[in-house]
Amino acid sequence: MGDVNPQAPQAGVARRAAETTARHSYGKLVAFLSRRTRDVAAAQDALSAAFEAALQQWPVQGVPASPEAWLMAVAKRQAIDAQRRTATSDAATDDLLLLTPVSTEDKNDTERELPDDRLALLFACAHPAIERSVRAPLMLQTVLGLDAAAIASAFLVPPTTMGQRLSRAKAKIKQAGIPFRLPEREDLPERLDTVLEAIYAAFTQGWSDPAGLDPRHHNLSDEGIWLGQLVAALLPNEPEALGMLALMLHAHARRGARRDASGAYIPLAQQDPNLWDTSLIDEAERLLHRASTLHAIGRFQLEAAVQSAHVIRRFTGHTDWPAVAQLYGALAELTGSPVVEINRAVAVAECEGAAKGLEILDSVADDPRLASYQPYWAARAHLLQRSGAVDAADAAYALAIGLELDPAVRRYLQQQRDNLQPPASATISHAI
Repeated sequence: MGDVNPQAPQAGVARRAAETTARHSYGKLVAFLSRRTRDVAAAQDALSAAFEAALQQWPVQGVPASPEAWLMAVAKRQAIDAQRRTATSDAATDDLLLLTPVSTEDKNDTERELPDDRLALLFACAHPAIERSVRAPLMLQTVLGLDAAAIASAFLVPPTTMGQRLSRAKAKIKQAGIPFRLPEREDLPERLDTVLEAIYAAFTQGWSDPAGLDPRHHNLSDEGIWLGQLVAALLPNEPEALGMLALMLHAHARRGARRDASGAYIPLAQQDPNLWDTSLIDEAERLLHRASTLHAIGRFQLEAAVQSAHVIRRFTGHTDWPAVAQLYGALAELTGSPVVEINRAVAVAECEGAAKGLEILDSVADDPRLASYQPYWAARAHLLQRSGAVDAADAAYALAIGLELDPAVRRYLQQQRDNLQPPASATISHAI
């Protein structure tokens, strides 16, 4: 046996301390540095160097009393040294001054300003000058510290491509002088909507992996909720921030019920309410009630209200389909989204029959965005099956199965297709 390294336990403690600090403070530290250097990439580089120093020094010197403050001090020195090496202009000199502590107040920034800086970073990432498709990934990297490869996997983009997009976005923030601050009150709704949309997009990426087979996807849903909690805490009087968080919590509460023990997909209407997380549902309901008192209805509140109408089944034994249909109607008027119409069609079918649901689907059938949209074909197949149009249902199921990426959902759809009575014409199913 070889000699035991006496520093091994200390190294383990140090690594765990660094990982914990990264999880809870990475975004705060990046936001603090970015706001003062005006350079997100430089801030990330400085913080990365600080974490490397921690892993080298903490096993020997011990974990400091305030790991966050220690990392901030080292990162600031790293940023100052990096800028000194490239300081060739008055602007660069000004950046150095921004990083140099000049007062007791500045020395206490870590405790005083960081939460607001995180929110400022979120709004910087959501600036209209940043390409919309990269806003959510940029938030995940800068505020949560996820690497480009993990983000690329979640968003189904090659890692090199995602890395290039993130680099361009950070360069844009620097070159355009995008400010790290909350927008003016009159501009806040538009910018806040962008932040909320990006956070929810990140959450839904994780939601696509309910079984947690890909830990990167699982983390995205967790981190999306964390970001939503951050925004709701820092903007407690913004009803849509509360509504979005309520929506995510309602969805997350059902994670354990979306698959059975064998991994088979279970649709919402067939889930066992006893498997839902009641504590998350109760928190979602409190948030939704709070939002309703602020008298400014929006998309996320309506979507959360839909989920609330679904989960009433835990008390009554049945879904409040009329309420669901009514809420989707209001949401359709607000958004004009064909996706909302798909959901409304399913709800209306539960209340008034499959033919009424199919009428709604027919009204959006010409929208080119739905041609390759799996939920449209799955809903159409289901309603056609209920109406007795077996051949048409078979063809719609074939399209839905072909478009579905989740193996469990694909198997569920195939089972539904197999339960159809034999088509009158076998040529349809074989031709699709």
